[in-house]
Amino acid sequence: MQGGSADMWKENMLEELEAKELEFETVGEFLVEIKKEFEEGKKELVKTAELRKLEQGEKLMEKFVQEFKRAARGSRYKGRPLIEEFKRKIKRQSGGD
Repeated sequence: MQGGSADMWKENMLEELEAKELEFETVGEFLVEIKKEFEEGKKELVKTAELRKLEQGEKLMEKFVQEFKRAARGSRYKGRPLIEEFKRKIKRQSGGD
């Protein structure tokens, strides 16, 4: 698979190592850095998926807002896209009832 996030990370890491911006005393330190990088990305993807699945449904708005905020924290959504996602998830009240 070419062009994925692992390839981008590899290229960035190689550039930083060649420029001596990063140095590791041991292979263990290097492995800790790799694990940290990929775990953070995985957490972000999980939070983003959680946010995408969230719906207000029959929940009160206050409860839904709190759930949405919790799911949004740490996701890839920021600013305008986060607002648009929130708008798509809220239950629309019909005006004629």
